[in-house]
Amino acid sequence: MGPVIIALCAFVGGIASALLGWAESKEAFNSRKFLGSAARSFIAGAVFATGYQLSGTSLEAMDILAAILAGAGVDGLGKRLGATVRGAK
Repeated sequence: MGPVIIALCAFVGGIASALLGWAESKEAFNSRKFLGSAARSFIAGAVFATGYQLSGTSLEAMDILAAILAGAGVDGLGKRLGATVRGAK
């Protein structure tokens, strides 16, 4: 059950990052951008849960917090890398 919780926490962290970014931008909601963030968050959750599963440790509050922050970080980093790649073309 631990990896599922970790994956969900990372996903929620990425979605929260996307929603906060949208609220801060004062732009109209763009579902294409949001779906990109959701996809990055889903991948981050899968990777983080796999790493957690391989570590073999028990689930603690710090693991949950780290998963939430990792999901938010992957979303933010993914947006910036995407903008950099698009700008380099």
